[in-house]
Amino acid sequence: MREFGYHRASDSADALTALGAHPDSRFLGGGTNLVDLMKAGVERPCVLVDIRRLPLDTIEVTPDGGLHIGATVVNSDLAAHPEVRRRYPALAQAVLAGASGQLRNMATVGGNLLQRTRCAYFNDVTTPCNKRVPGSGCPAIEGEHHNHAILGASEHCASVHPSDMAVALTAFDAVVSYQTGEGPGELPISEFYLPVGDTPHRETVLPPGALVTGVTLPPAPLAAHSRFRKVRERASYAFAIGSVAAALDVQDRVVRDVRLAFGAVASRPWRAGKAERELTGAPAAPATFAAAADAELATAHPLPRNGYKVALMRNLVVAVLTELTEEARP
Repeated sequence: MREFGYHRASDSADALTALGAHPDSRFLGGGTNLVDLMKAGVERPCVLVDIRRLPLDTIEVTPDGGLHIGATVVNSDLAAHPEVRRRYPALAQAVLAGASGQLRNMATVGGNLLQRTRCAYFNDVTTPCNKRVPGSGCPAIEGEHHNHAILGASEHCASVHPSDMAVALTAFDAVVSYQTGEGPGELPISEFYLPVGDTPHRETVLPPGALVTGVTLPPAPLAAHSRFRKVRERASYAFAIGSVAAALDVQDRVVRDVRLAFGAVASRPWRAGKAERELTGAPAAPATFAAAADAELATAHPLPRNGYKVALMRNLVVAVLTELTEEARP
């Protein structure tokens, strides 16, 4: 590992100043992703700016009935918070599905949003990777890609975003807040992640040097009846090969409102807008759920060895929405 300096920030202004003083520096939260990348030589910061002591570690109910989650809230606290479990149960389930207990005790909300792909080629500095070295190529296209993207990929990159938490936040229209030297800003999570296109090394629209300060969930009574389901290759800690975050409002066996997002199928959490439109006002039945999933997956372009994800996601949507429908019956 390259030698690096360390600076413990006293407040947000101090953190931004310290980061700006060194072009190769990085913010350090829990370090559960960054430190691994440093060990592998993927990340080589000259200074780590520790933000764990900033006052960004609270979860608060907003005046309009939503929730504000600070960027340094650790994942264990997020999953256990009674208001998260009551108002947005799919978010708590996503966090609990996302890692081992030891990692959840360290990993932060801000770091979870900004974690890098787990593609083996990205993590191996002896191989080409357009996300790590722009213009070097994407060996996953012809190589090992069974867990790679089926939606929104390009010939430049087919990796998937690894966050489970971000899938639930996408379903619930979260807003990411950040701070720069010029002041605070906000980004809807639907605009936070960039399409992969021909610049896979650019992952978010955050301004350079920005410090993520928190996430706000708008009020959503629908979210109280929600679920996150993750499919993985082993029952213990593993990244998803497919996941769904869903919330459903059914009245008289008709879908009145729905939220749906997919994980592990694209370079960013995938909001299933086509499926939501197909479902709204339609009968709450397995055949409807399957047709809505098919509408969303119609633009899928799987690689030779990950086509199974199309059927997997279709079945996952049907299973989760059917369970939510049955639970809603009197």
